[in-house]
Amino acid sequence: MSNTTTDTSPDGAEDQDLGAAGAQLSTAPREEPQLPGLGVIGWARWFWRQLTSMRVALLLLLLLSLGAIPGSLIPQTGIDITKVEDFRKSHTVLAPIYDKLGLFHVYSSVWFSAIYILLFVSLIGCIVPRTWQFVGQLRGRPPGAPKRLTRLPAYTTWRTEADPEQVRAAALALLKKRRFRAHAAGDSVAAEKGYVRELGNLAFHVALIVLLTAFAWGQMFKSDGTKLVVEGDGFSNSILQYDDFKSGSLFTNDDLAPFSFDLKDFKGTYELTGPNRGTPRLYQATMKYSQGAYGKEKSTTVKVNSPLKIGDAKVYLVSHGYAPVITVRDGKGDVVYQDAVPLLPLDGNVTSTGVVKVMDGYKNAEGVTEQLGIKAFLLPTYGGAGQETASTFPALLNPVLNLEPYHGDLGVDSGIPQSVYQLNKNHMKDYKDSDGKQLRTNLKPGETLTLPNGAGSVTFEKQIKEWAGFEIVQEPGSGWALGGAVAAILGLAASLFIQRRRVWVRAVRGADGVTVVEMAGLGRSESAKVPEELGDLAGTLYDQAPGAPDPDPDPSPTPDPQVVPAEGAEKQ
Repeated sequence: MSNTTTDTSPDGAEDQDLGAAGAQLSTAPREEPQLPGLGVIGWARWFWRQLTSMRVALLLLLLLSLGAIPGSLIPQTGIDITKVEDFRKSHTVLAPIYDKLGLFHVYSSVWFSAIYILLFVSLIGCIVPRTWQFVGQLRGRPPGAPKRLTRLPAYTTWRTEADPEQVRAAALALLKKRRFRAHAAGDSVAAEKGYVRELGNLAFHVALIVLLTAFAWGQMFKSDGTKLVVEGDGFSNSILQYDDFKSGSLFTNDDLAPFSFDLKDFKGTYELTGPNRGTPRLYQATMKYSQGAYGKEKSTTVKVNSPLKIGDAKVYLVSHGYAPVITVRDGKGDVVYQDAVPLLPLDGNVTSTGVVKVMDGYKNAEGVTEQLGIKAFLLPTYGGAGQETASTFPALLNPVLNLEPYHGDLGVDSGIPQSVYQLNKNHMKDYKDSDGKQLRTNLKPGETLTLPNGAGSVTFEKQIKEWAGFEIVQEPGSGWALGGAVAAILGLAASLFIQRRRVWVRAVRGADGVTVVEMAGLGRSESAKVPEELGDLAGTLYDQAPGAPDPDPDPSPTPDPQVVPAEGAEKQ
């Protein structure tokens, strides 16, 4: 059996079908070397060809990635307008330049939108014709064998006593068993395999469109808000109930998912000993929620990285703190304020600070209506004298509440918004102790601070509630984006690792009456897989149609069929 052949004859008309044998091994558009004609139509065609080419699509994708970098480094008005204003005050030279370039709103800027739209058009213009071409290839059959199989990169041949029809039938059955698309074409069998490569290529580009569309949809209709909820309180998904809220450009109030929930209990546990002492072991919030106005109430537990999913909305547990219950009485002993006051943690041991604001109903010893402002500083685990500025452990092992009271005008009626966790002391006066110093005292649960001159009292109740901070995120396109990303990865893997190739088997009776079998393979690119696969197929077929004696008077032993690239083979 001959393993290699060398063809030194010039190319002739009989080899013109060699190009047809390797045609349409991909759905890439054919290059047209001629320049476009002059005129508007000619230039429009040239521009369209360039825009829908793969290299331009990759370039636009690169530009889109580079364009997104300023959006992650520079404060954005759609995310935090306060940071944008602070940046403008701190960078008086750069801020006007950034404004002209649209760098404070990158994702809605003209230049970013232009790249986005051009990428869409490029991908769609590239995919549609390739899809139709691929469908046409699926409906058609592999082309017949070239006249000279010896010109193909992988080739082998042998002689056999079996009839040509028997060899072709065995080859057709073998190729179909190996999942080739095969059919008989004259004196040969033509087969093709690896269509998943082009399918993966198309799937990758379609997935990119889905991914980009989902991302754009999510950015335009997304919402993201935070809410602090104390144990026993609840939340209804309304913009008015959020502590902080931001949304996409096309978002409306009606897009909010209708639901509500109540925080029944929050539980946090920590490592008590060892080098990881104080490290959180468990954060979980026990809640009851209902979807819609008349939805059935359900119980659930929300943990870190395990959000509550309600429709398109996800409720994440993002923070935790303490809310000591404080009671304030006036000079007559009447309760003018009693509530759990959420305090904001300052460190990992939940050293917390906040403000108690009594805005209505309080009268001093002279009967004059005033407002009270009390700065509160909580140490969940008080370490004793010398450790009064920070807690030594995050759990409530030895809680101490430091209070610093003021009276006067809180400034809440001025119309200027202020934080509920900060105290404006511009129109406030501090209380003095017996030594004439500012009144400041530490209380344990159940203890009371008596204000001077019969002004009333402040009691640190024995109950200390906990609060949980939730982030409610609504991204309508997140599921499509995830599906597009997975499909893109699978499609790219298929297009990179699957080899599309063709195999031909020709069996004809020679002049001496002995059947000559020729096998050849052709891949889209130079790859060792085609010769190896052809050698395996030839070995299997050789067992069914064994070699016949060579007509040479002194024949040498016939080796098993092995395939190597044919000498003089043209690169396909």
